[in-house]
Amino acid sequence: MNLRPAAYHQRLPYGERVSPEPLLGGPFFAFDGDVQVVPLAEPVLPEPPRAGEEGGQPCPTCTGPESLAIWGDERWVLKAGLEPTGLPIVALLVPREHYRLDTLPPELLTELGPMIQRVAGAIRRIDGVGRTHFSRFGDGNDHFHIWFLARPVGMMQLRGPLLSVWGDILPPVPDEEFEANARTVATALAEVSGRPLGVAAG
Repeated sequence: MNLRPAAYHQRLPYGERVSPEPLLGGPFFAFDGDVQVVPLAEPVLPEPPRAGEEGGQPCPTCTGPESLAIWGDERWVLKAGLEPTGLPIVALLVPREHYRLDTLPPELLTELGPMIQRVAGAIRRIDGVGRTHFSRFGDGNDHFHIWFLARPVGMMQLRGPLLSVWGDILPPVPDEEFEANARTVATALAEVSGRPLGVAAG
């Protein structure tokens, strides 16, 4: 890993506010009015360790394998309810064993595509869900994980990369509705393998 600033880093305006103009007025931009971008921070090199890496915090998935889980089988666990959200459901697919993306064994890589398809389809069964977005961000935890976000049907303003931001700013889904949604997803997944867990097992 390169621990020195590259040419990319050297041309950036650290300490300054870049213009938000490219986003303003876009069909998927969630904000209006006087928007300011925070000043650009200097790079931190070497990067601090992620949870699960040497020198970092313990891996939360390994220390609590079924914490917040709503479904699981012998290889995979689906977690949800990590914090209150304004979307019908936000879920996290993780392998039971601790792997990074680059160390996933061939059998899990072979299953990953079908698992993404299964989870996306299960989330679409929630009443009022139009699409399932999924993404992979690996900056907080070394344990491989994929995020799934449910976009409400008809909410065209919520399309695109700011769906997760809308989840943070819309009124949180009530607990009973979240639990019903979790049961819907877990039951759909259990039709093929595994079983509902946690709030979805009730």
